[in-house]
Amino acid sequence: MNARKIHAVTGAFGYSGKYIAKRLLEKEHEVITLTNTIPNIDIFNGKVKKYPLDFNDFDGLCKSLENIDVLYNTYWVRFNYKTFSHQQAVDNSIKLFNACVKAGVRKIVHTSITNPSENSHLSYFKGKAILERELKNLSIPYTILRPAVLFGKEDILINNIAWMLRKFPLFGVFGDGEYKLQPISVDDLALLAIDNGATDESKTIDAIGPETFSYNQLVEMLMSELKIKRKIIHVSPKFGCFAGNILGKFLNDVVITKDEIDGLMSNLLYTESSPAGTTKLSEWVKSHSNTLGLKYANELKRRR
Repeated sequence: MNARKIHAVTGAFGYSGKYIAKRLLEKEHEVITLTNTIPNIDIFNGKVKKYPLDFNDFDGLCKSLENIDVLYNTYWVRFNYKTFSHQQAVDNSIKLFNACVKAGVRKIVHTSITNPSENSHLSYFKGKAILERELKNLSIPYTILRPAVLFGKEDILINNIAWMLRKFPLFGVFGDGEYKLQPISVDDLALLAIDNGATDESKTIDAIGPETFSYNQLVEMLMSELKIKRKIIHVSPKFGCFAGNILGKFLNDVVITKDEIDGLMSNLLYTESSPAGTTKLSEWVKSHSNTLGLKYANELKRRR
């Protein structure tokens, strides 16, 4: 196995990238990050060297990746927006993969999504499937991690559901609410990434947590642990998207998209695989019930 121990993480000042970088540092690895973020506070105290994630500078990407053992790729965009899109994320990721090959990176650990498909009408799931295919066609080993929903201190989805439950007397559930999801702790995902980065084996893993919830059960669990009673109403996807757009205008954010509702209701965040994580969302919510959902987590603000 290659003796180089420098590890690269895309977006180490972001969400999942932060947890991967922290765990790598705990193992005393040398860590760099490819990022366009200039943090107000360097949470790594200078231990993670920063390089630009400039997809228009292929030679620069290759130079940044010289002597890298493993690249942990968390780069993606949640939804299409006026300044970014899933197609751009696909094109940029392919440039990054090719830079890894040219620079001689030993392995790529890539974050995907459950149930990707190139035949999907949803650009998120289609784009992720295209990247999986491109990655498998490279000449270097890979691990593809397919999380459904991530939860952790800085998460958006679970936090914002809790925020809405705290803020409003009614909570709308799309359709019958019986579609399922399998959240995994962001720290469990980081540990899984690092464990697989240490091998030369190529594999694809459904990175799901130990608990499966219907959307109804998820909301009920959150209300129980937060000690909140709210009226649950079942709404059509169209109305739910409309209400989310109205709320988003007040929050200067994208709260939910039609595609996200479609993917959720199509059970694309559920698989029949064995759990890859060990942390239970219900126990995590219980231990963070005093702070979860107190503040709204703004996706666009974080991206800016």
